[in-house]
Amino acid sequence: MTYCVGIKLNAGLVFLSDSRTNAGVDHISTFRKMIVYERPNDRFMVLLSAGNLSISQSVRELLQVEQLKESDESEPITIWNARSMFDAARVLGQTVRRVYDRDAESLKYSGVEFNVSLIFGGQIRGEGMRLFHVYSAGNFIEATPETPYFQIGESKYGKPVLDRVITPDTPLDEAAKCALVSMDSTMKSNLSVGPPLDLVVYEANRFASDKIACVDHDNPYYRMLHGSWGQKLREVFDSLEDPVWDDAQTDTPLKVEGRSKTLKKITKPDERLI
Repeated sequence: MTYCVGIKLNAGLVFLSDSRTNAGVDHISTFRKMIVYERPNDRFMVLLSAGNLSISQSVRELLQVEQLKESDESEPITIWNARSMFDAARVLGQTVRRVYDRDAESLKYSGVEFNVSLIFGGQIRGEGMRLFHVYSAGNFIEATPETPYFQIGESKYGKPVLDRVITPDTPLDEAAKCALVSMDSTMKSNLSVGPPLDLVVYEANRFASDKIACVDHDNPYYRMLHGSWGQKLREVFDSLEDPVWDDAQTDTPLKVEGRSKTLKKITKPDERLI
């Protein structure tokens, strides 16, 4: 299992991935889930992968040479000459289908599902930044202001903090912090996700990035974040009042529509909490 997140903001893009791969509790390995495709001053693209490791590695390597042919007369489209991120995503989708055509039948014969999920984003000169989620069938969807991030892999533990914090106007450093908290929450609840973590922060219209980091447990910032996040959550939790039942006494009853309200006990089988 793995966990990756890609975030599209007005100010730029944030990508974060773990690197743990396991085939059982006694077979844990480290493999990078992120690759950067870059041509300075022209294009900057990042690919995150989750799912079957052999499939995702094949897709990553073939993507660099894959060609999308529109017609016999047109020049083949590659990720290196695509004029838009949409066309680059189409090349990626075709690459996934090519790997499927090559490997799916033999994998099925061996009882292995063709399973790969990808986040692909970046910017090509001449258009704005774009972010895509590519599925096993090669089809994809694009991030929008209403849905400015994508997750793949073990996503459920890190989703709540993203939903509460991330908007298109979120600053890049704050989004990077949020992504790391999201990852930390996931690693806390799922041992199949683990460091080192790969982090890329891309500023809009730069077509390069100097904010690329490999983060492990010994990283001072991550150690601070890990400890502080757990402590602050506990402090907020402790600051909330315990529930008060209808036959208990309290000096600070909950006010709802001008009336004091407490939790109602279920005293009969047919009564329900509302």
